Amino acid sequence: MMTELADNIRRYRRRAGLSQEELAHAAGVSPGTVRKVEQGGTVRMETLHALARALRVTTGALMASDAPEPVGRTEEPNRLNLLRLRATLTPAVGLVDGDAQAVAEEPSLRGFSRTVRDARVLYFSDSYKSVAGQLPDLLRDADKAVAYYDSGEDHRQALLARAETLRLAGTYLTQVRQYDIAYAALRSAIADARQAGDMLAAGSGVGGMCWLLVRQGRLEEAERIAAQSMDVVEPRISGAAPDQYAVWGGLAMEAAAAAARNNRPGEAREYRKAARVAAAAVGTAHRNVSRHWSVFGPVTVAMKALEDSMVVGDARQVDSAALFGYAVSR
Repeated sequence: MMTELADNIRRYRRRAGLSQEELAHAAGVSPGTVRKVEQGGTVRMETLHALARALRVTTGALMASDAPEPVGRTEEPNRLNLLRLRATLTPAVGLVDGDAQAVAEEPSLRGFSRTVRDARVLYFSDSYKSVAGQLPDLLRDADKAVAYYDSGEDHRQALLARAETLRLAGTYLTQVRQYDIAYAALRSAIADARQAGDMLAAGSGVGGMCWLLVRQGRLEEAERIAAQSMDVVEPRISGAAPDQYAVWGGLAMEAAAAAARNNRPGEAREYRKAARVAAAAVGTAHRNVSRHWSVFGPVTVAMKALEDSMVVGDARQVDSAALFGYAVSR
C-alpha cells in the first residue's frame, strides 16, 4: 500500500502551490511519474529524494507508514536459505530453559580470530555463499569462548572476538537484505564491544547499524546515532591514534550519507567537513579491519561524497573541496 506516501506528496505539493507538472519540472522527473506516485504507484528512492528536494522537505516526511502487502515465499528466497543462521542469531524461546552447552576444551582465541579474518576475506571477495555457510558455526564458537573465559582479560578478548563475528554477520545480512536478523547481530556486536570497554570497536558496530538503517529508509535515526557516537569517540587531543580518527571519520561519513538522502544538504556538508578533518589527520589510507573494516583516508571520504551525490541525484550535495580532495588523492 502506497496510499500514505501518495497523500503526503499531494499534500506537500498543494502546500507549495505547485501543479503536478510544476513539481515534475522542479524535481527533474516526468509529469507521469508524479501522477503515478499520487495515484498510489510505486516509486524509487532516488525519485523520492528528488521530490523531497523540490518540495523543500525531508525525505522522511514523505515516507509512507502503511502496512506492506503480503508476499509469497518465492519473493524472498533468502528467508529459507538462511534458516541455520537465523536460528543461531534468534534462537527459539519457550518455557523450559535450553541445556547449557558445556565447553570441554579451552578455546583458542588466536585461532578463532584467524578464522573470522578468513571469513571476512571471503565476504570482501563476494563469496557470500561461503560466508553464510561458516557464520552459524563461527557464532556458536564465539559463544563458547565467552562462556569459557568468564572473567579477566581473556573474557574481554572473547567479547571482542564475538563482537567482530557478529559485525561480520550483520554486514553480510544487510548486504543480502535480511534486515531483521542483521539488526539482531549488529545490536549484539555493539553491546559486546561496549561491555569489553572498547568504544572504537563499538563505534565500528554503530557504523554498520547506520548502513542498515539507511538501507531501511530510517534516515533520521541513522544520522542521530552516528552524530551521537561521534561525540563519544571524537579525538580530544592532538596526535590521537589513527584508529580513533578513522572510526570518528567513518561515523561522520555515515551521518553525511543519511543527511544527504534525507534532503539535509547543509548538515551533510558539515559532516563531510568533519570526515575530511579526520582524513587529513590520518594523512594516507589507513586500514584496521578489526575495528572499522575498511580503508579510511582522503580518497575514501571524497569517493563517499561522490557516491552520496549520485544516489540522491544532486551534484550540489558535493562541495568543491571534496572534489578537489578526490582529484589530488588519486
